[in-house]
Amino acid sequence: MNATLRPGDLTLVTGGSGFLGSAVVRALVERGARVRALVRGSSPRGNLDGLDCEVVVGDLTDRESLKAALKDVRYLFHVAADYRLWARDPSEIIRANVEGTLNLNREAMAAGVERIVYTSSVAALRVAGATAPVDETAALTPEEAIGAYKRSKTMAERAVEDMILREGLPAIIVSPTTPIGPRDIRPTPTGRILLDAARGRIPAFVDTGLNFVHVDDVAAGHLLAFEKGRIGERYILGGENLTLQQLLATIAELAGRKAPKIKLPRAPLMPLAFAAERVARLTGKEPLLTLDGLRMSRYHMFFTSAKAERELGYRSRPYREGVVDALAWFRTAGYLT
Repeated sequence: MNATLRPGDLTLVTGGSGFLGSAVVRALVERGARVRALVRGSSPRGNLDGLDCEVVVGDLTDRESLKAALKDVRYLFHVAADYRLWARDPSEIIRANVEGTLNLNREAMAAGVERIVYTSSVAALRVAGATAPVDETAALTPEEAIGAYKRSKTMAERAVEDMILREGLPAIIVSPTTPIGPRDIRPTPTGRILLDAARGRIPAFVDTGLNFVHVDDVAAGHLLAFEKGRIGERYILGGENLTLQQLLATIAELAGRKAPKIKLPRAPLMPLAFAAERVARLTGKEPLLTLDGLRMSRYHMFFTSAKAERELGYRSRPYREGVVDALAWFRTAGYLT
């Protein structure tokens, strides 16, 4: 059943000040929706500057703050997630992404929320053994997932599916690939790759591949899923499949640098990643090279958005535009000097 966003209907967006969350807030505001953005007390809020939305402070692990945030809310976009590929305490990622999602969904049902768009991830899909771009049918199990982030998103997605089936949770699941573009304020792990490559700090690469998509196209896909998506269905919101080498070459060209030519084998990098993680445990600063990242890089993580294109009318622009917009924003924001 299709849904319509009406100007007076209060819509809550979790993670509203983040990279993807703020893009969803922006898309909703442009549509004329009445938006409330849930942000953590420690989160920078620059992405919400100038937007006509209400900002409330809360945490996915604090049910009372969720109850307050959901007061009078008709629709919910749950975009918030702990998107780290490494943490000194991996249980923090599990707690935010799994327990936090369950907390929010239970409070949303108690508050009478009528429709939910849950932001999962292609991290919850199986790429091992794939011979073609992966679609929504390739569901991963938590036991197969590499690392705390992928495991947490897989566990959370399975929990959401269970609530839809058993409790009637009115949720549609969207699975973004790898968003790039403006307002990557933290920045995300992918944003750090773009920054380091633009600074000339990535002299080599491994043979891996990802699907890159403009963050504003993913936000538009969220609204399409809200309006046209079927309860209980999963929709991949992606863009173009390309190798890491291709991405680094594009960044180098735009930054006026030479593209890296050296392809590294993974095995010699494992001890370096181990050492980098040891240092990170002492400093608390996320390492650029991680063991889980190297393990994931064995696969070309290629996906297809054919279902979202067919059922929702989803479209995405060329990935290069996302790189251009990301680098332009990083320069304006002072990340690139």
